[in-house]
Amino acid sequence: MKLAVTSHGPQLHSALDPRFGRARHFIVVDTETGASTAVDNSAVLDLAQGAGIQAGRRIVELGVEALVTGHVGPKALAILRAGRVRIYTGASGAVADALELFRQGRLACLDSADPPGAGATAGASFPAGTRRTQHS
Repeated sequence: MKLAVTSHGPQLHSALDPRFGRARHFIVVDTETGASTAVDNSAVLDLAQGAGIQAGRRIVELGVEALVTGHVGPKALAILRAGRVRIYTGASGAVADALELFRQGRLACLDSADPPGAGATAGASFPAGTRRTQHS
């Protein structure tokens, strides 16, 4: 499975970025082989609006099946759902830590979007609209 984690940097030891649309990088990991690739998302960082929409399209284009992040707005959520991307929240620390929590089934599956702009300043706690689920 292709899994993406929002990140401040391009490596597995980089800190998880709780902002989906304005994360500087996505670390895309093949959960079967362990291979990872850093995808630069800096092109959308300075957009006044629409960063989540652009990031969502990019994740879908990459063929990602699951995403670990902190906060996702309503427009980005619609794009990710249309692309059949499952969204997990509740991780913190490094990208590698988030991957381990995902493997252990200890992340919450996002059921609804955060209010627009919620990810701009929020941390990676369990936002409203999440439920803890096991993934397959």
